[in-house]
Amino acid sequence: MIQLPSRAFVLGTLVFLGVAAILLFLRLLPLSTGIMGWPGPDLGLALILAWVLRRPDQISAPAILLVVLVEDLLLMRPPGLWAAIVLLGSEAARLREPRWRDQPFMVEWLRVAVLIGAMMLGYRLVLVLFLLPVSALGQVILQFLATALSYPLVVFGARWLIGLRRIARRDAI
Repeated sequence: MIQLPSRAFVLGTLVFLGVAAILLFLRLLPLSTGIMGWPGPDLGLALILAWVLRRPDQISAPAILLVVLVEDLLLMRPPGLWAAIVLLGSEAARLREPRWRDQPFMVEWLRVAVLIGAMMLGYRLVLVLFLLPVSALGQVILQFLATALSYPLVVFGARWLIGLRRIARRDAI
């Protein structure tokens, strides 16, 4: 028998899509003065990983794929490549979430930073392999550092602004 999605799942997915849309809108705003400076963090990626590690029952793989694919198209990246890498990384984190649940936040932060680094390295390797243009390595490293350093702020903001807390052990499947 087909089971309808729960109210918490639908509400969580809608909130995630709304927050991701707001972040993409802010990223597309023309706030730059034209001078290339420090690259900003990928807050969308940090939000996806924070959501998957906090409430894996509220966000589905198609929602992640949709958000990142729309981001690929609007930011003029190779369509689907970053979306596939983010989907693989987020699903790897989702599979490990039960084991990571009881770990201190610093351990989670380190593991997420390693995962983000692996995802960015994989993306860059595929671009090089297919002879596509790549960003300067220094800019990519700075964006990795900015994203990894912004992860605690994203987790804090998600907890206090939208109430995204860790799944309780009794609620876990």
